[in-house]
Amino acid sequence: MALISTEERIEAVSKFLLQSPPGEINDVLNDVRTLIGDDESLETGVIPALQKYNLEQFTVAEVPEAHHTSIVSSTAQILGEKDRFLDPRSKTSFLFDHLSLEASDPQIYEPDQASEPFRSALEASALKYLDSHFNDGTTSVFATPNSTGHFVIQIVANKYNPVNFWSGRWRSEYIVDLDARKITGQVLVNVHYYEQGNVQLETKHKASITLPASIVASSPSSSANKVLALIAGQESTYQESLGDVYHEMGEKTFKGLRRALPLTRQKLDWDKVLGYKLGAELSASKGVFGGSGAST
Repeated sequence: MALISTEERIEAVSKFLLQSPPGEINDVLNDVRTLIGDDESLETGVIPALQKYNLEQFTVAEVPEAHHTSIVSSTAQILGEKDRFLDPRSKTSFLFDHLSLEASDPQIYEPDQASEPFRSALEASALKYLDSHFNDGTTSVFATPNSTGHFVIQIVANKYNPVNFWSGRWRSEYIVDLDARKITGQVLVNVHYYEQGNVQLETKHKASITLPASIVASSPSSSANKVLALIAGQESTYQESLGDVYHEMGEKTFKGLRRALPLTRQKLDWDKVLGYKLGAELSASKGVFGGSGAST
């Protein structure tokens, strides 16, 4: 049998990492170390997968010399610098280590003066929305380079509860196009429940919102508040629909897959299972020997 090369094993490990549930990528990485058997090769080989995972999952970084977190994503990536990311809130950029998840080397980043008033207004409104609707979340708001009417709002919220065997992540991204008077975006929800099993939920919801002309014509602060109000309505409706789906799954789908009770409509007393088995064996013995049940 041909031996599997280190490159093939690293490719397999990378696929495992990209499917890691929220907050569990370090656990997956530790579990697959034995497949490689060489930490140096493992670290070098999986960096591309870790980078892709961090960008797609909106990994959160502690911004150096600031008192807040920022989202690491492809939108935040500084053009031409693979591992340097922008934090518009502090007007700095930083290097990000995809293995240790640590940010370093902050540098001043000058924003576009024409788009900054509306971008900062969107950021202020997004922070208020975050504080009102998420227990533990991060938001970053970006202005598209060379455009005064194009902005990106990103939100991520994580909840890790290993004691109760579940974890979850909410990600949402919205592109605000003032010129086209439109908001397009998506919401992605990932939940992992793994007590005595392994169940994962992945959902994706696309959103499209038309902006009234009055919103675009308002002041940056007023417009930004109305934009976030529209986003809040969209996300609330989606969250309610998820609740309805869960309820229906519990009442219909799951019950259709498995009976809550056996055909007798009574729960099985597992303490008496051995007794049931012994009785069956005795009955079988009587049939074989033709016994009447009387003592010998």
